[in-house]
Amino acid sequence: MLPVGESGAGQRLDNFLARVLKGVPRSHIYRIVRSGEVRVNGARAEASQKLAGSDQVRVPPVRTSQAPPAAPARQYPIVHEDAWLLAINKPAGVAVHGGSGLSFGVIESLRAAGQDRFLELVHRLDRDTSGVLLLAKKRSALTALHASLREREADKRYFALVAGLWQGGALTVDKPLHKYLTASGERRVRVATGDDAQTARSQFRPVQRFPWPDAALQAQTGVAGLTLVEARIHTGRTHQIRVHLQSLGYPVVGDEKYGFDALNRQLARGDIAPGLPRNARMFLHAARLALSHPHNAEPLVLTADWPAQDGLWLQRLRDFCSTPSTP
Repeated sequence: MLPVGESGAGQRLDNFLARVLKGVPRSHIYRIVRSGEVRVNGARAEASQKLAGSDQVRVPPVRTSQAPPAAPARQYPIVHEDAWLLAINKPAGVAVHGGSGLSFGVIESLRAAGQDRFLELVHRLDRDTSGVLLLAKKRSALTALHASLREREADKRYFALVAGLWQGGALTVDKPLHKYLTASGERRVRVATGDDAQTARSQFRPVQRFPWPDAALQAQTGVAGLTLVEARIHTGRTHQIRVHLQSLGYPVVGDEKYGFDALNRQLARGDIAPGLPRNARMFLHAARLALSHPHNAEPLVLTADWPAQDGLWLQRLRDFCSTPSTP
């Protein structure tokens, strides 16, 4: 039986177990939680359950085959930092934490770089999503920010480049989402109904449309062009923006799970136009996070620019599409 104590109060169960069960892969941690072998105060628990300092966690006997490799120290572009918070501009292709075959991610490498003794993720971004990632440097800040996110007080805005020319203006999507595993064990999400589906709400607004300059490209790619879209999410479900956009017929460019495979392959090969560089990146970026500071309740607005390479690619797209239109 493991006492949670003050150091674990407010942590998610999976993060608590990853900390105390050194060397145990996260995939195994999630497996024993799902199977009911992990108990919190004698009851089954979810991996996302928040723990109290007085909780007692029972775990089955586990064996570590070997110690995980130490995370390399790494610094990231800082968006904001004070005594309570650290916000970075996360690069695409970097996981926020270890797991799913990865030994470490942003949180582990920041700790290895000598960041504050307490450092925890306030929220998560998909591995291939770039942009604003917020971390707490104090337990009190983490607890306050989690409460704010649960109450949906934060304003989270993303930019996505999608396949197709967006028809109409802004719209709101209220479609429940269901997480499942494929036959190969890959995690996926789909629009669904039923008791196991989670409510999910997103708002989308077209920012700029990029029609192809000739009909031949439409026949070649299967779409009339691309559209830059702003997304605002009111719930933080796994892959929410990607699945909601796919359900509307506008998948995110470069998305390997929910995207338009034929178009993605052409972009990755650089087959669209000589002036448009190759791109295999998923074009989803966490551009803005507005919330109240957990210490003094003052408004705090965090913004991050597109990665330089993506910004250049978008400019080349504007140059290539001779008549980009703004709604």
